[in-house]
Amino acid sequence: MKSLIRKNCKDIWNAFMVKGATFSKSDIPICPTTAKEVPNEVVSYRTAKSIYRKETRRDSCFKSRAYVHFYIDDHVFDGRDGIWSNPRKAYSILKHFEGIIVPDFSTYLDFPYPLKIWNYYRMYAFGYWYGSICGKNVIVQARWDYEDSFPYCFDGIREGDMVAIGTLASGLRKKENRQRFEVGLRKLVSQKHPSVLIVVGTIEIPVFREIERQGIKIVHFRSETDLRLEAYKNVKGK
Repeated sequence: MKSLIRKNCKDIWNAFMVKGATFSKSDIPICPTTAKEVPNEVVSYRTAKSIYRKETRRDSCFKSRAYVHFYIDDHVFDGRDGIWSNPRKAYSILKHFEGIIVPDFSTYLDFPYPLKIWNYYRMYAFGYWYGSICGKNVIVQARWDYEDSFPYCFDGIREGDMVAIGTLASGLRKKENRQRFEVGLRKLVSQKHPSVLIVVGTIEIPVFREIERQGIKIVHFRSETDLRLEAYKNVKGK
């Protein structure tokens, strides 16, 4: 039987990232959390790049204990020279940090269905590659939109793993957004029973107290914007 693999093909879909992976019914790769401990600190990919440029001038082998998250605008980490188009360049930056939270490629409510699935695929493919193939610390993350995303949006998450979510730019002050968020978070907990829930952003929502009462540990990291604002107020108040 002839091989189905043609000669001189280029892997423009990053198939190397999912070698050996297990896939869901929706063909989303399952991305295990490989981190054994909860992060002490998290920084955005934008900040990580800034730290990388500064520190490598003095020490090309520097190490940071921070985990890198991607709860920022997609254009900062995606695009022509982003983490998906140039993953090895991204690796050269990320390897200096303790680990990563799986990239948060956007799945906006008004995105067409194929684009949402593509971005879920990319999240967990990148996370699987970095954690299970590269052998680095990875924390899987969850995101969702309308309830019709529930049949597939948590596919990349193993039951019982430590899971991260971002509440940055979620518009949770609006009642309809908060209700949708709470429904999705309860669904995540009922489907995947995370051992630890890491929250980057606001946590001042009653549903989090409800989840804690179920015995799930919640670890909260404030946004970099909040931390900068607090630092500014402290300096101004002196």
